[in-house]
Amino acid sequence: MKMKCAFALSRDNRFEEKFFGNADNFVIYKLENDELKFEKQMINPYRNVENEGTLNLEEKGQSVIKLLKKQGVSVLVSRQFGENIKMINKHFIPVIIKQEKPEEVVAVLQKHHKWLWDELTNKSSGYMLFQIKEGVLKTQINPGV
Repeated sequence: MKMKCAFALSRDNRFEEKFFGNADNFVIYKLENDELKFEKQMINPYRNVENEGTLNLEEKGQSVIKLLKKQGVSVLVSRQFGENIKMINKHFIPVIIKQEKPEEVVAVLQKHHKWLWDELTNKSSGYMLFQIKEGVLKTQINPGV
């Protein structure tokens, strides 16, 4: 089993206080030999679709899910997630970080990747939300009513 992470980044390649699906770019890293390695960068084609009126929020979420599943992604990394996290955690492990620079996040994820591996290997859906700062906080996502 492989683990790929998608980072939600701005045009200047930083994590911003935006929901994952509103990021300008998705940058994909692959875990190999306990090291996260850059794989590719993609423009997020769905970042403005709500404002344009072409897709509603749920359709946007489903579109992002399909796009990243095609890339083999299993972990989504952002400074925040919106209400679509209830859909996202059925397919991906959501990770909230505090850092702005991707290289800092790579270092943090490499340090704590065993937590993510454990979640990925022991579940196939309904993943927990991980908040990684100095340590790791793992919480249940309430699916709502």
